[in-house]
Amino acid sequence: MGSLAFLHSISSPHGCFIKYKDEVKNSSVKKLCVRASVATSVPHNLQVEENQGNKLEKFRIGVLGASGYTGSEIIRLLANHPNYQITLMTADRKAGQSIGSVFPHLVKQDLPDMVAVKDADFSNVDAVFCCLPHGTTQEIIKSLPSSLKIVDLSADFRLRDANEYEEWYGQPHKALELQKEAVYGLTEISRPEIESARLVANPGCYPTSIQLPLVPLIKANLIRVENIIIDAKSGVSGAGRGAKEANLYTEIAEGMHSYGVTRHRHVPEIEQGLSEAAKSKVTVSFTPHLMPMSRGMQSTIYVEMASGASIEDLRQHLRHVYENEEFVVLLEDGQVPHTRHVRGSNYCLMNVFADRIPGRAIIISVIDNLVKGASGQALQNLNLMMGIAEDTGLLSPPLFP
Repeated sequence: MGSLAFLHSISSPHGCFIKYKDEVKNSSVKKLCVRASVATSVPHNLQVEENQGNKLEKFRIGVLGASGYTGSEIIRLLANHPNYQITLMTADRKAGQSIGSVFPHLVKQDLPDMVAVKDADFSNVDAVFCCLPHGTTQEIIKSLPSSLKIVDLSADFRLRDANEYEEWYGQPHKALELQKEAVYGLTEISRPEIESARLVANPGCYPTSIQLPLVPLIKANLIRVENIIIDAKSGVSGAGRGAKEANLYTEIAEGMHSYGVTRHRHVPEIEQGLSEAAKSKVTVSFTPHLMPMSRGMQSTIYVEMASGASIEDLRQHLRHVYENEEFVVLLEDGQVPHTRHVRGSNYCLMNVFADRIPGRAIIISVIDNLVKGASGQALQNLNLMMGIAEDTGLLSPPLFP
């Protein structure tokens, strides 16, 4: 046998985490440390795989909407996950096809062919990633067996106010009971609620990059909630894989494309999270832009500091909040976050700078929109829900250059 990276348990403020350590010849996989409060809700009919004499439990995973960008990214991330095995993939327009024929970069993955959702058999599934478009997800999730753990990557369960959902998405919500049950899955902010959830609404990409720096600062009363201005930029993959004229190469290349000005659908999600942190209504000025790159996201946020607060106060608080977090990193003073330094990874890099206008600060936050902004955070959430170390399958460093 070749070298095998073994799993090493360490304690942290958030419970028992498992990290990959040095490669050791002929080592076997060590025990998985699981929270007792979570383990009781985990399905018992699991596949078991022999690993050098030890048994490793495998949860059976379904990926609904496997032919889209977030679906394919879930599959890529699960390729080396020791506890998950994909047993079901759906894609209505690609039904009957292999994943390799749709995504050649996944051609070596030994996976079942994709099927239409209506033909899906969930008897061999323990948990589901739902990567379907908003509006179609509600009724499908409503019809799934209640025993399944679900992480929904659409917007259908993010907004708690059904009237607000109808206003921004143009249709009434069709699964109100599930909407009340769903937990908003901004992992570093809502970890305890996610651990015990059955249905998690995975946050949008822009809201993730914006809330991670702002929520702690608002809770600590270090910034004013008035006059928050957010200038955000995303790679084109954030617009999805569907064929759209606005996303053609000649429409996007060699330029910057502002869209959703004053009416982007992530606005109510952002304001919902910031309002909860402030315990009062927060309204932001948010303008998104598509950039001529395939993936990556930067949010540049302009805020007024609270009376008596300094740039160093903001930095110290963010450092304190995230010092034990694997995936959220406050950079050294003066270091500017860049999207190229998080490409392909689950990391969020951020920093705080003094504005030239006295009393104001500039916060820059970068993520990969398909990983921390979608599929990576979804995997992080499911790990918590299943009682698995949160960072399992997510520790690959960013791709650079």
